Amino acid sequence: MTSVPISVPEGAERCLVMGVVNVTPDSFSDGGMWFDETAAIRHGFELVEEGADIVDVGGESTRPGAARVSLEEELARVVPVISALAAEGVPVSVDTMRAEVAKAAVEAGARLVNDVSGGLADPEMPRVVAATGVTYVVMHWRGHSHDMETRAVYTDVVTEVREELSKRVDLVLAEGVSQEQIVLDPGLGFAKNAEHNWAVLAGIPQLAELGYPLLIGASRKRFLGRLLAAPDGTPRPFSRSDDATLAVTALAAHTGAWCVRVHEVGPNADAVRVAAAWKRAGAGAGT
Repeated sequence: MTSVPISVPEGAERCLVMGVVNVTPDSFSDGGMWFDETAAIRHGFELVEEGADIVDVGGESTRPGAARVSLEEELARVVPVISALAAEGVPVSVDTMRAEVAKAAVEAGARLVNDVSGGLADPEMPRVVAATGVTYVVMHWRGHSHDMETRAVYTDVVTEVREELSKRVDLVLAEGVSQEQIVLDPGLGFAKNAEHNWAVLAGIPQLAELGYPLLIGASRKRFLGRLLAAPDGTPRPFSRSDDATLAVTALAAHTGAWCVRVHEVGPNADAVRVAAAWKRAGAGAGT
């Protein structure tokens, strides 16, 4: 069982855009809008039309405090959606912490496994990924949603995230995953408060020194809503932080991110192209 790793389209020379399809009733960002299978499939195709390079399909919410769903329920949610999208040539990612779901998703056509636990939630995950040959996103993670906020304790968040990701890479390599398969995600919002998230974003160059592509997932996360809070301190709603997400996308792409994971694809697809043009102009000015 093999697959073709996802890469930057030939000649694109820009950051990729991953669009999100949450096949869940309790997502923090869209409140179950795509929980219905037909709606999820339709939304996946819409994201491609808007410029998504990858469609990330997930069947389990990882918002703070979320409870886990059963294996059977997660499979029932994601496999039909992945199968329908992949059958039409859509590059699909599966957002899962379970090796069995990853295996079924790849068999259904997924070309990337986006594991927010970096292989910690299911020790079988690296071996499954190694056998498939798909791209593997290893995220910085310190624990499940129900208690991850208590783990947001750092002395130097960028240094510690870098060190912990490096250790995870060593372990998944030891399980047979190849270096070419690995993408790293610093895990914005996962066991990190707002101050930590901003430090991690500013530390993208240091994280890139690990030598692996970086996926950045800032879209609609709480630290943006809190930054844009009303005068009385009320955080801006998730759905109204898309403009702030655009700013993060442009900056992350310019700084060297391989891919951004977003909910509102069209404007973010524009943003990565602007960032690419800016970088090209800067490179030309330096010659």
